[in-house]
Amino acid sequence: MTQTTHYFKSILDELSRAADLLSEEQAEKLVKQLIATNKIFVAGAGRSGLMGKSFVMRMMHMGLDAYVVGETVTANLEQDDILIIASGSGETKSLVSMAEKAKSLGGKVIAVTINADSTIGKLADQVIKMPGSPKDQSENAYETIQPMGSLFEQTLLLFFDAVILRYMEKKGLDSDTMYGKHANLE
Repeated sequence: MTQTTHYFKSILDELSRAADLLSEEQAEKLVKQLIATNKIFVAGAGRSGLMGKSFVMRMMHMGLDAYVVGETVTANLEQDDILIIASGSGETKSLVSMAEKAKSLGGKVIAVTINADSTIGKLADQVIKMPGSPKDQSENAYETIQPMGSLFEQTLLLFFDAVILRYMEKKGLDSDTMYGKHANLE
């Protein structure tokens, strides 16, 4: 086995352990909110933002009215719409401001974070706690061989994909249905 293969298997082991730490109750609550809301907005910075963008893409494939905050085609947030913020630390200043703005407009904020006691976590209507290694290496740290926020970001992507699968199950959707909304100008 090469060293790269060893690292790959170690990462998979970490992700497997991470799955055991996720709250099924919080995940199910998120799926129910996705079903019940009009519009969904997702925000994150850096790699966490990229994971959020992939989540929005899948929601669009399922026919949901979902947006990435900051894109030119993003709609306006209205009363009872959802803003999902992906932030490992829960302290990213621009995301804190976004959460405050969403709350002032009557939106519901869902924080997906390592640190439930963070500023964004405290502002949120719902917190989904993820494992990972926060920037501050606090008591919330989860042991990982990976650099920086990699475990959080990978867990985020897989968690969002699992939420998509559960939504599909509840709504009777399949990949064939979703391909009808896949980009076709490629």
